[in-house]
Amino acid sequence: MGNTIANGVWPTMLTPFTENNQLDEPALERLVDWYIEQGVHGLFAVCNSSEMFKLSLDERVKATRIVVRQASGRVPVIASGHISDSIEDQIEEIKQIWAEGIEAFVMLSNRLAAEHESDEVWKANAERILQAIPDVKFGIYECPYPYKRLMNPALLEWCISTGRFLFLKDTCCDIVEIKARLEVLKGTGLKLFNANSATLLESLKLGASGFSGIMANHHPNLYVWLAENWNTQPEKAEQVQDYVGLASGIEGQYYPVDAKYNIQLSGVPITLTTRVKDGAGLQPHQRTLVEQLKRYSDRLMAELK
Repeated sequence: MGNTIANGVWPTMLTPFTENNQLDEPALERLVDWYIEQGVHGLFAVCNSSEMFKLSLDERVKATRIVVRQASGRVPVIASGHISDSIEDQIEEIKQIWAEGIEAFVMLSNRLAAEHESDEVWKANAERILQAIPDVKFGIYECPYPYKRLMNPALLEWCISTGRFLFLKDTCCDIVEIKARLEVLKGTGLKLFNANSATLLESLKLGASGFSGIMANHHPNLYVWLAENWNTQPEKAEQVQDYVGLASGIEGQYYPVDAKYNIQLSGVPITLTTRVKDGAGLQPHQRTLVEQLKRYSDRLMAELK
């Protein structure tokens, strides 16, 4: 099976909400356009950054539909959103979201087995899903919530053997582990996308296919530049890597509100409302930090052009 997942940058999309906490369809359409204007190579909808655990199934399906429709073939779209505990309920979630026309449904590695359960349980549950919906192409996302389950090389080899997995959002944040994974994935149909900014350039040199992390909600164009130019402009690539790695220190500040504020500053009509944090809780010094981040990012991008 060929891989329809393009190399490059796949932002973990945010979900815009209205002031009264409803899905904001016009803002989501504009957000899709903004990502594409920044040059991204694909969109990862209905993920943890999208607050999928706070969205009803109807909202998850609707958000997927809006993103696919608005992208309109300009870039491919993948999505997650199987948040239930039971495999039967997850299969229904996957069916409904897949039906909206995505390229791959991204399984959460922590949904297929409880934290105390073995990899054999994980594989058995994955097999149930693969058999129940034989036409679906899949990805894997090492989502940190409700617990992080990392994919070891043996599990990755099993995924490769099925021929059904195209995308891995790697959150191990360990370049030694990433190297081991890439050795397993080399020459297969499963591509690794690093979510960790600090190790991105080194992982690209080792064969990673691109970036899929939350900082692509702050300055996706810098990640696009790095993904497209690291091999031909190595000195500038090192400078960009140093910046995006250091800038990623903002990740723990007040996400996703801080990212929504940055996107606001870019002219996208998005509120700071989220379902996981109080939008009014973004402190004055945090706003200043985001403003400084955006100014520096814009200057760096201008120098690269």
